[in-house]
Amino acid sequence: MDIMLAENIRRLRKERSLTQEQLAEVLGVTTGAVYKWEARLSMPELNLIMELADFFDTSVDVLLGYEMKDNRLEATVRRLRECRKAKDSTGLREAEKALKKYPHSFKIVYECAALYHGFGLDFRNESYIRRSLELLEQSLTLLAQNTDPEISEQTIYGKIAQAYMGLNEQEKGVELLKKHNAGGLFNSKIGSALADFDNYEDATPFLSEALLIMFSNLTETVIGYTKVYIRRGDYASAEAILKLGIGFLKGLCRHGKPSILDKINCGLLSTAAYTQLMAGRDGEARATIKEAVELARFFDASPSYNESDIRFIDSIEGASAHDNMGATAMDAVNNVVDGLESEKLSAFLKAAVEGDQGSLQ
Repeated sequence: MDIMLAENIRRLRKERSLTQEQLAEVLGVTTGAVYKWEARLSMPELNLIMELADFFDTSVDVLLGYEMKDNRLEATVRRLRECRKAKDSTGLREAEKALKKYPHSFKIVYECAALYHGFGLDFRNESYIRRSLELLEQSLTLLAQNTDPEISEQTIYGKIAQAYMGLNEQEKGVELLKKHNAGGLFNSKIGSALADFDNYEDATPFLSEALLIMFSNLTETVIGYTKVYIRRGDYASAEAILKLGIGFLKGLCRHGKPSILDKINCGLLSTAAYTQLMAGRDGEARATIKEAVELARFFDASPSYNESDIRFIDSIEGASAHDNMGATAMDAVNNVVDGLESEKLSAFLKAAVEGDQGSLQ
């Protein structure tokens, strides 16, 4: 707790246009005493603090600068979280106080674990990591109290595994991740860790699956953001995020060889043409919808749904690619354009299909 008595005496004295000598006379002390109080060289005795508060028409706690903390559970959790986000190491002392007060609260134990975990990794502090490990294991016993859908037994084991890795117990961490890798949640972590092992080739199946999940998630995220931006009328942002997605998927395509990513890009390019059209850039919209049609024809001439036709991805046993864009890539283009309900974009598409750009002049 930071005592602000010196600063407050000086501020209140100046607000009343008093010199140190005049305040000393009021209180019956020496000028040197007031000087020492304001310079933090000494503190007034309790009876003088009470006299000062009375003289300045304030309370003792205000004069001291004391602010009562809200130590209720939810407020404490918020304070711990803020310390973690701000990387404020005073939060570690706060954490130990909270653990003494709420030793059986999942929220407190988990948030304290996260705090120690973060500082342990940031500073490579083994004692902090071991403390986080202890608290994470304790949080598992309290998991029934959890109401946060983003926290589960699986995610907690993921943090425990990461703590072991922070302690250079790589194999123990990897085995724990493998054991709790439902839905491929930890594929990238497992693959990255295995790449450091002597048998580094074991990493590629996990990295391949991680990449598949990544482009699937990226595509859904790009489409979701695009819908939001279009509804806002922010066509520049919609186009920007579409280009980000298109560029990423293009980078995963093998040169000259069709892949499912080409079909996905047909839909993204068609939507990008719409954003250009809505921004008043008809020429670019024509060129983009033509690019979508040409890519659709390229894919449909020799369609491939084999994941091994994607760069960096090895064959994955049991993997299969599916989408709801239409039976063909050209269907995907038509379905996207129909869904956007733009007569001009439909006309651009018809001209691109027919190869009759002159009809739009």
